[in-house]
Amino acid sequence: MKTRFLGLPLLAALLGAGCSGPKTTYVDPGSSRLVTTTEGINIQDFSQAADTMVNSLIDQLVNPGALRSGAPNQPALLAISRIQNNTGQQLETDLLVRKIRVALLRTGKVQTSTTIAFGGPEDPLAAEELANNQFFNDRPTRRPDYTLSGKIIEDRTRAGNVRQSAYIFQLALTDVREGVAVWEDEKTIVKQGSRPTVGF
Repeated sequence: MKTRFLGLPLLAALLGAGCSGPKTTYVDPGSSRLVTTTEGINIQDFSQAADTMVNSLIDQLVNPGALRSGAPNQPALLAISRIQNNTGQQLETDLLVRKIRVALLRTGKVQTSTTIAFGGPEDPLAAEELANNQFFNDRPTRRPDYTLSGKIIEDRTRAGNVRQSAYIFQLALTDVREGVAVWEDEKTIVKQGSRPTVGF
């Protein structure tokens, strides 16, 4: 009787271990094993779009030295304008923009303002300190040389059980001194998937 009593908890523990959920593992962000869906924009979609467009920007403007700075011996200053979300989803557009900003900063030829941005400063404390320094030291404010704006558009369609989602990422770099776009690019990502005819 005593042996049977000790065996029941052990049996329950073994059964519980066997019924536990799938093992969670780390996956490289560039891996083809990442989960993808036609129902929304995935992290790899943002990564593809950012990589394609920042490489275009660096190749066409940064490397040839075509970006002009309003401050002598300083990199060009970029401010982030509106990245419009024209999809049916709530998106964190910084997943796109931050990757571009990091790549541009690493070139040593572009800096990004964190105190001047569409919708208010990204870093309110830095903006406050900058205003104090300018007020007390009577220093002129450095204004952005360029702004980055864009739009994310979604297009969905289906034929039978096949569903297709297209996401169009559009970006433009504007020279604020002249008010003209000096660079524009577009990256389209199309995904297809199927759903069973009977489902929940």
